[in-house]
Amino acid sequence: MKLRSFIYWSAQTLFVRSFHFVYHLFTRMRISFVIPAYNEERRLPICLAAVERELSRTPCDAEVIVVNNASTDRTSEVARTYSWVRVVDEPRKGLVRARHAGLMAATGELIANIDADTMLTEGWLGTVLAEFSKDEDLAALSGPFIYYDLPAFHRGLTRLFYVAGYLSHLMNQHILRVGAMLQGGNFIVRRTHLEQAGGFDTSIEFYGEDTDVARRISKVGKVKWTFRLPMYASGRRLASEGIITMGLRYAGNYFHTLVRGKPLTETYTDIRDGV
Repeated sequence: MKLRSFIYWSAQTLFVRSFHFVYHLFTRMRISFVIPAYNEERRLPICLAAVERELSRTPCDAEVIVVNNASTDRTSEVARTYSWVRVVDEPRKGLVRARHAGLMAATGELIANIDADTMLTEGWLGTVLAEFSKDEDLAALSGPFIYYDLPAFHRGLTRLFYVAGYLSHLMNQHILRVGAMLQGGNFIVRRTHLEQAGGFDTSIEFYGEDTDVARRISKVGKVKWTFRLPMYASGRRLASEGIITMGLRYAGNYFHTLVRGKPLTETYTDIRDGV
């Protein structure tokens, strides 16, 4: 009888301690979702619904900020219909300017940079909180896109690009020591590390913005890329401009930003106009 009571007490104690550990793990860090949005009145609700589902699966201290980036459609009005979303206006058009405006408005230690045409996968938030909680030196975390609206063959090609990019990431981090890789629209940074690295470079319009952050933040902390942090995203840019063309363009800007500190391509076509 005493043995049974001891086993019951031990199991109960272990459960309570485990519960408090997990609770502490997922609530001690505030996470700010920053979502730049330019003419995204149709896709923004899908993105926000996915964020809301993840927050219900993994309750934590979180805030959601939508940065209306000079939209000419109803993006701002749509975002303001969500009582739990804070809307910030950035009248100067530009992805990096919008990310910076969101960072300035955010109050969290973790800044989750996602895009308005993305959808969090199940377990995404839990993975993020666990990774940052177990390693205080982790400065940035990122994973790949899954392009849900591309044909299977094209999704396979993007997978190959990611594998090549990951190998380059490992080589750059551990051999050449010239930077790392982040996926724009699916990367989380620790605010203190980003500020130490100089924040976002608002002179960059589009291409290379993620690599620029990775290159600088890798000097003050660890950068981790993992295939265990996928995110659904629209492949409309790849479909519009060609998957091979875009792959080569991204690769060229990636290496140029790593070596020269600035992207190779300074201009871009905004496929959100009228899409």
